[in-house]
Amino acid sequence: MEVQEDRLHAFVGKMLGDLGGAFSVPTVRLGHRLGLFQTLAERGPLTAEGLADAAGGLTPRYVREWALAQAANGYVTYDEAAEAFFLSPEQAMVFAVPDSPVYLPGAFDLVAAMIEGEAKVETLFRKGGGVRWGDTAGCLFCATGAFFRPGYVNNIVHGWLPALEGVLAKLEAGATVADIGCGMGFSTVLMAEAFPQSRFVGFDFHAPSIEEARRHAQAHGLEGRVRFEAAPAKEIEEGGFDLVTAFDCLHDMGDPRGCAAAVRRMLRPDGTWMVVEPIAGDRPSQNMNPVGRLYYNASTMICVPTSLDQEVGEGLGAQAGEAKLSDVIRAGGFGRVGRAAEGPFNMVLEARP
Repeated sequence: MEVQEDRLHAFVGKMLGDLGGAFSVPTVRLGHRLGLFQTLAERGPLTAEGLADAAGGLTPRYVREWALAQAANGYVTYDEAAEAFFLSPEQAMVFAVPDSPVYLPGAFDLVAAMIEGEAKVETLFRKGGGVRWGDTAGCLFCATGAFFRPGYVNNIVHGWLPALEGVLAKLEAGATVADIGCGMGFSTVLMAEAFPQSRFVGFDFHAPSIEEARRHAQAHGLEGRVRFEAAPAKEIEEGGFDLVTAFDCLHDMGDPRGCAAAVRRMLRPDGTWMVVEPIAGDRPSQNMNPVGRLYYNASTMICVPTSLDQEVGEGLGAQAGEAKLSDVIRAGGFGRVGRAAEGPFNMVLEARP
């Protein structure tokens, strides 16, 4: 097969861009932990020496190399004449505004967790099986929570819940809500703060996540209306819920059909199940795009190994698609399933008995 030079050069250019992004992961994480992005957002433009001092007395030579690396990344703006660095408003939205819908430092931590778990996943390729959630890397559940939090802050209360038929009125009047797969409790606490007349319980099978969630609720003064319990979805014995939510977790479950059946039992006859999942088409060719690329890679390293470690091990993967997910939900006894809302990263399915 003859190599076409123009295609080769284009492909090498793409690879250089990809490698540049990969090389940036440790330096972005350092900048986040050391407060360098935040300092530039609040006090820039600053020289390397000024940034080192303002960030708490760091070593200027390291800070200069870091800042030049971020300028080369396009993550920081460099004024060569003044030898100063600053963040544009757009750069600040990504690296220095925690409640921004595009705040992404958590994504870099997630990449690091995936790399940390590489050897364990390689073993699975050879021998099969899975890796228990939380065991892949040191704090995978922390990185996952940080990655999803900005999307939840900007969408759950203002976009996703209002898209559900009749649910908002119930929450405002006083509803009972179960948040399955709640992780560290970001989604549960956000809903509880927005709807003070309602009561919430978060469930997750990962005990360390539940411990963090309880601390989170305590820090927000919500102990009276929010509680967290460590339990797999199929083993939840409570019922009578007006709303059950599942944020970015159904595809990670070993037995999502069993979860659907459990949710059906938990709901009141007029209740609603809101299932938030990664945006995906029903055919792989529909997911060959930047978002699908992220999700397929994360699914290889995290989602599929997590599912295959559990009972049944269906292994839906992060790009299951609406048709497959709807089939899983209907298998649990739901008669109505449809897409209520969507965004660049998620789709929201509404299921009713």
